[in-house]
Amino acid sequence: MPAEQLKILFVADVVGHPGRDAVKAILPALKKELRPDLTVLNGENAAGGFGLTAKIAAELKGSGADVITSGNHVFAQKEFVGELPNLQNVLRPANYPAPAPGQGWCVVEAGGHQVLVMNLIGRIFLDSLDDPFRAADAILAAHPNAKVVFCDMHAEATSEKTAMGWYLDGRASAVVGTHTHIPTADARILPGGTAYVTDVGMVGPRDGCIGMDKEVVIQRFLTGVPNRFAVASGTVTFNSVLVTINPSSGRATSIQRIDREHV
Repeated sequence: MPAEQLKILFVADVVGHPGRDAVKAILPALKKELRPDLTVLNGENAAGGFGLTAKIAAELKGSGADVITSGNHVFAQKEFVGELPNLQNVLRPANYPAPAPGQGWCVVEAGGHQVLVMNLIGRIFLDSLDDPFRAADAILAAHPNAKVVFCDMHAEATSEKTAMGWYLDGRASAVVGTHTHIPTADARILPGGTAYVTDVGMVGPRDGCIGMDKEVVIQRFLTGVPNRFAVASGTVTFNSVLVTINPSSGRATSIQRIDREHV
């Protein structure tokens, strides 16, 4: 029998091997505790801090992710360009130009209901791709019967993510921001019933610079000389949100930050 309320757990950007280890250590138990109907995870930094591979996508799914979203680093690992079209429920941002491999949305069954998951990417301070607002409109127009709609808006500018939240208010069940790796304190339900947060954060080393080795990053700021970033080590912060939705209306009833640490 379909659930009267639907719970979706969203896990923030997973950074490198430390992030994957934390997902493996925390997510299975967290799912037993929270009992989400669907788990979505952003994996765009999971391969050494930049990109994804089919092997790592399988590892993340093995740890409990049902859908994997991504962002501007989705094609950082060259082999993934050929691997992505063969992977189920692994998304690249929908507003990449149409010839790009993969797709930006999927429909999955969760709790006896169909859930439309879409992945968008912003254009401010990032590569200028197609319009994410019109891409969202096109996806919604192609799925007129979708009640439960979950959107990962991967963007640098808080203004662009906030604008997408308002733009989809009442049309999406949730719009969650990713990319900056810094969790924001603005999780709330918008007037139209859309759960919103500007940035969920990351699953990555706490004592680095957004997950990267702090000394390497500091040297780049001090010298202006490009250098190779490396994933930091030490305690890992695990950021996520749990969204509860009325599946009959598609309106969210709550959004709750779920934050843990892994040593």
